[in-house]
Amino acid sequence: MPSQPLPDPIITFGSDETCTLDNCPVEWSILSYQPSLASNIVFAALFAVIGLTHFYLGFRWRTWGFTIPMLIGCITEIIGYIGRILLHNNPFSYPGFLIQIICLTIAPVFYTASIYVTLSQSIIYLAPELSRFKPQLFYYIFIPFDIVCLALQAAGGAMSADTTGSDKTGVDISQAGLSLQVIVLVLFIAAFGDYMFRYLRSGRASGFGWRLTAFFTGLTSATLLILARCAYRVAELQDGYDGKLIKEEAPFIVLEGVFVFLAASMLCFGHPGLGLKRDRAGGVKMENDSETVVMDTIERRK
Repeated sequence: MPSQPLPDPIITFGSDETCTLDNCPVEWSILSYQPSLASNIVFAALFAVIGLTHFYLGFRWRTWGFTIPMLIGCITEIIGYIGRILLHNNPFSYPGFLIQIICLTIAPVFYTASIYVTLSQSIIYLAPELSRFKPQLFYYIFIPFDIVCLALQAAGGAMSADTTGSDKTGVDISQAGLSLQVIVLVLFIAAFGDYMFRYLRSGRASGFGWRLTAFFTGLTSATLLILARCAYRVAELQDGYDGKLIKEEAPFIVLEGVFVFLAASMLCFGHPGLGLKRDRAGGVKMENDSETVVMDTIERRK
């Protein structure tokens, strides 16, 4: 219960908010709850650890084309959870809400960028002749869509936070970005799934060792986890900031925090250094840029 009289005027949200936990009930805040301090500290720490892991793997394999978006994503997640820590201290904090709504919404976009690039490289690595179209089209089609998703989600988050969701324009823009990300992910899964079906049918998958098995398991798991998370965020914003789902912390912790952390973790196994890097003696290597796979021999495909 508030320990001080109600402020005059009562402003529960915005850059000029007058409410705090001392003078307003937490139910008046935009989330209607006080975010868990422990869970947000844990998630910030976990994304710091996974970010350092990706930095090590990127340095080890010189795969910066994959690693840089992963690092940006992890840093963005950490900033987002710092925003939620600010909301724990004051659920009415405008800066805290703005930080968390923008950063936590856009962070997985950077992970999907790494996934798109890496799976297109996989086609080049495995058997590009089995693809229905040039593997480079994964770059030219999915990466631009990823950028559009990023722009819509960031702009929508900023606009919706500025109006507390009463003007649904910002919420609708953010939801459009999330919905587009779901559509693009489904199309990507369908396109790559079609390629893998053709590859398996060709009988060439019999040569898969533990490295390629772990590699594709990691990439597939990460993609499905991010897809599930985006579907959740679309449902969360369906009714704007007045909806029931956005005011429940448990689904957020599981479907946003746990799912995205697991996706980032699985991408350690889906790292191109694990699945696509080989010594020169093996006849195959990936260039330092991680955007070109060079084939020194095609004996492996026979």
